Amino acid sequence: MKFITKLKAAFGNPRAMEKLHVDDHTEAIINDIEHQPFGISDDNVLYAGLAELGGYYFFQTIVVGAFHTKTNKGAQLKVIGNGFEFDLESDMVELESDHSNVSNRSISKIDFQIEEVDAAKIKKSQLHKLILTCKKQEVTFSIYESDEEE
Repeated sequence: MKFITKLKAAFGNPRAMEKLHVDDHTEAIINDIEHQPFGISDDNVLYAGLAELGGYYFFQTIVVGAFHTKTNKGAQLKVIGNGFEFDLESDMVELESDHSNVSNRSISKIDFQIEEVDAAKIKKSQLHKLILTCKKQEVTFSIYESDEEE
């Protein structure tokens, strides 16, 4: 099917060109994700990693899948691990997912502020699950176990 879409786009079909552009855009974003898959739910994959900027720590997340949002009230992430539980607030209150018509997926980039002591606890081996809440949506991610070591 992708070959046919490329062929139609080559002959100038505007709908095929739009599909091809959106699909390439989505694929480029997914390929540019520098983090490994961190968690999975039924319809979503959570890519995540820690970052430090000027003494402030952030838990950077990218959700790829059915999760789609547009809000000016931010998002919350509940982190549940071995003997601890804490809540994180998104660093920005205005959030909007990018949608792909072709793959019927959304890409949501959300950064969460995190304290240095809590950042030290963010290890896959220490975590049980992550719960992302935004508007009236709640997505529970189980920790993704990969064969590769971090």
